[in-house]
Amino acid sequence: MGNFENRPPTYELYTAHGRQVPTKRLCKKYTRVMISPSSISEKGCTRTVNCSIALSPAHPITPMPPLDEFRIPLSFDYLATFLWALSGAVVGMHKRYDITGVLVIALVASTGGNLLRDGLFLQATPPVLTNPVYIPLILLATIVVSFFRQRITNMVFVDRLISVIDAIGIPAFAMIGMQLSLDAGVPLPGVVLVGVINGIGGGMLRDLLVGDTPIILKPGQYLMSALIVVCILFVILEELLGIPTSIAAWGIVFLYFVIRMLSIRYNWQTYPVLRDPPG
Repeated sequence: MGNFENRPPTYELYTAHGRQVPTKRLCKKYTRVMISPSSISEKGCTRTVNCSIALSPAHPITPMPPLDEFRIPLSFDYLATFLWALSGAVVGMHKRYDITGVLVIALVASTGGNLLRDGLFLQATPPVLTNPVYIPLILLATIVVSFFRQRITNMVFVDRLISVIDAIGIPAFAMIGMQLSLDAGVPLPGVVLVGVINGIGGGMLRDLLVGDTPIILKPGQYLMSALIVVCILFVILEELLGIPTSIAAWGIVFLYFVIRMLSIRYNWQTYPVLRDPPG
């Protein structure tokens, strides 16, 4: 395994499962990185890391860890992807696109935030290109929406459905983006930025592609401001207070959903910075 006591825990990187992980976060957060039950510990770490392979020095870069090493369950990302694909398919059908167009909008809505996150910020291969689950999820969402296509003609129903989906999908993708950023060693302000972009990216690309102003940018029910607040709160809970990541993430999604539903129920509104003059 090597002499871990003589290796600086803050700056060196070691590989686990063939992927590079910052030692500091490996010691602090990774309680299970395991294929078989051999144990590795390091001086100064508060938790034991289970791993089947020796941790060896790696190149001085900090790539994104794979999704199967998430401390947030992988099902969390699957749920967000499915919901965003639903929203894209609903919008595509409401715009009277053919099945190919509907599928494209579903694909863009469900993967757009991840592509922006990985391509622009974390310089990593998007999971949709490496994990065979995502494309079938998007296809399934498109099929589900097609079964209820007669309801898509009701604009009130569409608006309510998109609001509910966004209220869950936006914070869910934001949590995924922030965890990946934390594990890649991004400073905390950058973590919040990546989380926000990951959360809103799919919806923005969806709306732009169909010729609409992105909902997230319009005056309305605190979509963007609430997202920024909950992203900052997640960093505080997970990094500063030590709340388990899964608990913090699900709590944040629930909080954002409640804020979104209350803002719709009681018509809490943000307003344009420049308003029309009276009269």
